[in-house]
Amino acid sequence: MITLIAGMAHNRVIGIDNRLPWSLPADLQHFKAETMGKPILMGRKTYDSIGRPLPGRQNIVVSRDADLQLDGCDVVGSIEAALEMAGEAEEVMVMGGASFYEQLLPRAARMVLTMIDLEVEGDAWFPEWSAEEWLEVFREDHLADERNVHPYSFVRFERK
Repeated sequence: MITLIAGMAHNRVIGIDNRLPWSLPADLQHFKAETMGKPILMGRKTYDSIGRPLPGRQNIVVSRDADLQLDGCDVVGSIEAALEMAGEAEEVMVMGGASFYEQLLPRAARMVLTMIDLEVEGDAWFPEWSAEEWLEVFREDHLADERNVHPYSFVRFERK
């Protein structure tokens, strides 16, 4: 099963200048809990924004650079090769970037989204999706606090 996991502002912004345009420690904890022990698929720019492999997960990085080697990561040349690399995993977590979300949205069975109550400038967006194709199966709303300065919701969608 392919799951897209992302945090986004109201205007679907997911990033600017290859970084997150907000700081939400609770979202990072949520991401870790959702992805631990599962293969995570990302593009090279997303990997660069993190700067290291994420522990406890199979890190699969897609790059056009056939010579790229990243310690602790499986580097492949295409999304199809990345999905093959994940093997028989029950769930593959797609963590960006924007073009990966767009390419894999039609094949995804789930979306795990952090909806941030914020309008922000960005240069990367989560793709639009049809509410007719997706069912919201879980929502957990949170108010801002001293560590998480914006209200946010953890929302899970499953394809109808």
